[in-house]
Amino acid sequence: MKTGLITSDTSQNHDTGPGHPEQIARVSVIVENFKKLNNKNLVWKKPSKVSDDILLTTHDSDYINFVKNSFPKKGFSSLDGDTIISPGSKEATFDAVGSIITAIDGVEKKEIKNAFCCVRPPGHHSSQNKAAGFCVLNNVAIGSQYLLKKYKYKKVAILDVDVHHGNGTQDICYDNENILFISTHQYPYYPGTGSEQERGKFNNIKNIPLPAGTNSNQYFDAFEHGLKKLEEFKPEFILISLGLDGHQADPLAQFNLKTEDYYTITKRILETSKKFCNGKVVSILEGGYDLNALKDSTKRHVDALLEFN
Repeated sequence: MKTGLITSDTSQNHDTGPGHPEQIARVSVIVENFKKLNNKNLVWKKPSKVSDDILLTTHDSDYINFVKNSFPKKGFSSLDGDTIISPGSKEATFDAVGSIITAIDGVEKKEIKNAFCCVRPPGHHSSQNKAAGFCVLNNVAIGSQYLLKKYKYKKVAILDVDVHHGNGTQDICYDNENILFISTHQYPYYPGTGSEQERGKFNNIKNIPLPAGTNSNQYFDAFEHGLKKLEEFKPEFILISLGLDGHQADPLAQFNLKTEDYYTITKRILETSKKFCNGKVVSILEGGYDLNALKDSTKRHVDALLEFN
């Protein structure tokens, strides 16, 4: 079995304007690096088209219509203070969702063992009816609903390792006993949510807030609590919101993780997953704003995925 790499040229048409940290190069540096590495065990796939039915499992119909009509014919528009869109953003936004659908279908059809979706815009700050923090549609939450509805799973876990709390994903999953949401994040920090008191209606939310300056050892001590929760829940499929902005080089946050830590994070999730879902794991790119850290950390993440095959 091989690892899927799902990406689309449309990610590189999502122009956020000069000086914006969520820039086109975030995806292009990763894609060019994997092309250069040319690993025969990496299966490149394109995102599938996504129906409104799939989007409506997660987002309000009014919001979906609003998003579809919000992309400018030229220049830039903003969905909130941080979330800038341009004409090329439309295809990129819907292909980002389509990537996680392609990845899940590939795993379910046994074409691939696991997958990494290298797309933008990210998704985890987007709620049922609101764009926020560079995010338009919540890719990972839509993926979790797709697993429940199409493949009839009863237990899906989302692990969010972005340095910012995935408040949109938490909002969407808060009352859903079939989804476990685990998040490690800098706290207090943007977006201000993610305290340990936010536990979900069914105790299905596990927040692990950590202070600025958290280093690798401190992070992994805390991460064990997330893995313990994962073992208690016994998910049948795991989705990873792969934010790489906890890296010590990242300009937007104050964690001190190293490139190799993203290999270890992935490996520990995969080892834990053996017990109940045999490595059915799909990750999708969220944050990460230092280009070298992105390139190197995604390689180590995918190295761990490939080793598990």
